[in-house]
Amino acid sequence: MRQNPQRRAALLDAAIEVLAREGSRGLTLRAVDAEAGVPTGTASNYFANRGQLLVQILHRTRERLTPAPDELAGPLDTRVLLGRLLGRIRRERSVHTAMLELRLEATRRPELQAELSAFLAAELEENIAWHLEAGLPGDREGVALLYFAMQGLIVDDLTVPDLLASHPVDDLLGVMVERLLPERPADLTQS
Repeated sequence: MRQNPQRRAALLDAAIEVLAREGSRGLTLRAVDAEAGVPTGTASNYFANRGQLLVQILHRTRERLTPAPDELAGPLDTRVLLGRLLGRIRRERSVHTAMLELRLEATRRPELQAELSAFLAAELEENIAWHLEAGLPGDREGVALLYFAMQGLIVDDLTVPDLLASHPVDDLLGVMVERLLPERPADLTQS
């Protein structure tokens, strides 16, 4: 296998675009070569098979969606952070659309489902740990609920944005944070 990291990244970025645009059935090594503008057979020098390509796409999506350090600088506010997350996803629509395609493909490929499940479980744990270590409001369960609620909002924002037209997203983010991550846990406020 070839090890040129820049070429590998370019091929994975091309694969993300193909997957987002054509769906899983359109994702072939030949289609990746065409999208990347490289000679036919190049992708097969980097990825042993389509299954390996799918797993590598999974990891590349996270590289592209990870926030820049400046996005996490300054006073932290959960609603603002969620707004920035949604902004990144909107700027990188094809990356998140490719992730949705990977989720669908995982329903048909047990090996991908195992990889995706482990990957997303680790991501969720990292998000929870970061949130709690940053001293933001809420507890473990609240952060998990917020994660799952955001996933639903993101899917609708990407796939049926008109559904959100009568529900301003900034308002929804504020309500989600307020209800799922109260400043003080419910059991302390009821005493």
